[in-house]
This record gives sequence, C-alpha cells and structure tokens, in this order.
Amino acid sequence: MTETAAGSSQGAPHHKKQAKTGFFAGIALFFRQMIAELRKVVTPTRSELVNYTLVVLGFVALVMLIVSGLDYVFGNGSILIFTNPTEQ
Repeated sequence: MTETAAGSSQGAPHHKKQAKTGFFAGIALFFRQMIAELRKVVTPTRSELVNYTLVVLGFVALVMLIVSGLDYVFGNGSILIFTNPTEQ
C-alpha cells in the first residue's frame, strides 16, 4: 500500500494535549526560554556599531528632509488655494 501525503505521519506535527501546567511553572518556563534566547544574541563590534549608527542617522536625516519638503509644498499649496489673491 502507498501512503498519501495526508496519511503520512512523517513531518506531521503531533497534536497531543499537554497537561496544563501551573501558573508559576508557566512563568518559570517563560524565563528559561527568555534566558536561552538572550544567550543567542551576538554583541556587535565597535566598528559595526558605529556603522549601524551612521546608517540610522543618515536615514533619519533623509526622512526629515523628505517630510520637511512635503510640508513646505503642501503648506504653500494650501495657502495658494485657500486665500484670496490681493487685487492691485
């Protein structure tokens, strides 16, 4: 007999009901998992940190220029649209 993908038990997750743990056991599990994940964190070198900082500051400056330009254009555009021109 051949097994279909639906009937195959390979790679399929087991859906066993786990016994409900207590409140404090859940908190302890959370902290154990949190510490395990924090051990995987790699601290950047000084040159990487300086490089990342410069990239972020450059991007922030670029976005500030774009937003300032749009603010100027839309501000002056709304003044031109919504004010009456002076007659001379």
